Amino acid sequence: MKVLRFLATLALVLAGMALLWAPAHAQMNEAAKAFTPTRFTVVDEGAASRPDVVLIPGLSSSREVWKAEAAKLAPNYRLHLVQINGFAGQPAGPNASGAILEPIVTELHAYIASRAMHPVVIGHSLGGLLTLMLAERYPTDVRKMVVVDALPFYAVLFAPDATAAGAKPIAEGMKAQIMAVPAERYAAMQPMMAAQLVNDPEGRERVVASSMASDRAVVAEAMAEDLTTDARAGLNAIKAPVFVMYEHDTTMQQPNADAYEKTMKDSYALLPGVHLVGFDGSRHFIMYDQPAKFDTVLEAFLK
Repeated sequence: MKVLRFLATLALVLAGMALLWAPAHAQMNEAAKAFTPTRFTVVDEGAASRPDVVLIPGLSSSREVWKAEAAKLAPNYRLHLVQINGFAGQPAGPNASGAILEPIVTELHAYIASRAMHPVVIGHSLGGLLTLMLAERYPTDVRKMVVVDALPFYAVLFAPDATAAGAKPIAEGMKAQIMAVPAERYAAMQPMMAAQLVNDPEGRERVVASSMASDRAVVAEAMAEDLTTDARAGLNAIKAPVFVMYEHDTTMQQPNADAYEKTMKDSYALLPGVHLVGFDGSRHFIMYDQPAKFDTVLEAFLK
């Protein structure tokens, strides 16, 4: 009888705990689902029941940089199109002061975790560095990753033996110069800079428009952090398959196309199983300059 009474009492206790746990657990789930990033916004589109793909644009870019590719992927994937606050007309929010890249990575992880995703993550330029940082810090977040023309340490383009500490004065100087340029001169510089980044005329116009609509202080800080962030040491911690696309335009004088290709391959040498593909005739915005090949190789990797 004592055993039966004990079991009955235990059952009542467990039932009571379950009643208490259920609403608390539901609240926890709702809180997770309700996570809203403050460092970036996300447009969720595509087939909801399909595999998740997170796309991160680069410095000063809007999510529209993925527009053509997103239209092709949407029938087969659920897309999460990121845009960093302060870029391309989006309010800066907390990116207006202090560090930017590390907080973005933290929020990318929170966004992915709150939705119980295991996505493919695709990042262009600065977005590529953010993708590497995410995969290094949170290896289980990323199922596959695509890095579009981004180096794990950008400063090696200035000096092969560069260090993050050594790059800091250069980055701070460049940041100060960006902020000091008068508005008219800054605007006049944008088409010239875009010409170095894109061959496609329409693509150049989009790059200029996004740049002019960006918060200059956010751009300057993000650029400085990009230049001083060395992600090479953590590459061997990445477990997901990695596909790296890079530009290869022999008409470019700086950087020389072949030298840039060697730098790209050397920089990813510590990443096991990485697959690199160069795009002849393309500059930095590969999705604008070589859209057909870009789609073909990306779709093959995703499948």
